[in-house]
Amino acid sequence: MHNAVIRSSGLWTPPESVSNDELVACYNAWVEQWNARNADAIAAGTLQAKEPSSSGFIEKASGIQSRYTIDKAGVLDIDRMRPGVRRRGDNEISVMAEAGLVAAKAALEAAGRDPSEVDGVICSATTMQRTYPCIAIEIQNALGIKGFGYDMSVACSSGTFGLINAVNAIQTGQARSVLLVTPEITTPQLNFRDRDSHFIFGDVAVALLVEREEDGLDGWSVRNMQMKTVYSNNIRSNFGFLNACETPEPGFEDRYFVQEGRRVFKEVCPMVADLILKQLAANNLASTDMKRLWLHQANINMNMMIARKVFDREFSEDEAPVILNEFANTAGAGSLVAFHRHSDGFAAGEKGLMCSFGAGYSVGSVILEKRAA
Repeated sequence: MHNAVIRSSGLWTPPESVSNDELVACYNAWVEQWNARNADAIAAGTLQAKEPSSSGFIEKASGIQSRYTIDKAGVLDIDRMRPGVRRRGDNEISVMAEAGLVAAKAALEAAGRDPSEVDGVICSATTMQRTYPCIAIEIQNALGIKGFGYDMSVACSSGTFGLINAVNAIQTGQARSVLLVTPEITTPQLNFRDRDSHFIFGDVAVALLVEREEDGLDGWSVRNMQMKTVYSNNIRSNFGFLNACETPEPGFEDRYFVQEGRRVFKEVCPMVADLILKQLAANNLASTDMKRLWLHQANINMNMMIARKVFDREFSEDEAPVILNEFANTAGAGSLVAFHRHSDGFAAGEKGLMCSFGAGYSVGSVILEKRAA
């Protein structure tokens, strides 16, 4: 059995960002237009008027202030209100692979590694752009990596579950070096005409290089990994290849992400905190041994509740850093992006915990220890 270490990380963000104010201005203009168009039905009581949104409401409900998107113009076009994507030929790189490739190259460069030294690529994200060929194999091909590549998905736990699979490949000797790539192109999954969710997601790609632990190499040793899934219908997307075969064929908006936010909050927070505390206890660790928690960045209120339960006290932003104010919810990438942005300031031997959670329900939790440089 070989020990595994996270050697480096890399990040890609789209060049454009949408602020809450910009998003709200577009949404409210659409609401005003919709209410005017349906004024008679609203007056008759057969339709309910749409309510406007506000930046204050969004930030209070989620902590989100902005989000990156692959197409700002499409998102803010009142007649479209979703990203526009050019249809690419089969000989062109896909949108997801293109984003993931940038993050992967950044991770390799940070570690001083050549693609020839990597044995495999795991692409783990909430939704894949296509079924086959695998996005991972496309990234593998673009980098010139020999070996293997495969896709996987566990909703918002995709990043940590993918990391665990990469570590397993190292531990069993299947590989010496694996690239985990999590390209989350999530804004196309979002209904920008739904007040309760139009602000949630943002686009990003993050990559981790996981290698066999060797003396003299710095990075983060993986000390323990936990996974848990419990079936729930409270976060759902019905999008899939069978949609076009359904009779009657569902409307376009029926395929978007939907959730019962209050139920998710009530059920997921205690489940995540309980898993983390039991994981620490099973490894003879206490919350005081964790210098930092890199939590899934879905909602500031969820993160605060989980961190309070784990630390059993009020905590500092350094102990549970937040990136969703800039990135919004980046699904399976959130905890990995938090790690990428806030993994500094650790001395050798100090520990932190990376945890993601989401639809399924699913929870992935990984204890990390800083290695000596």
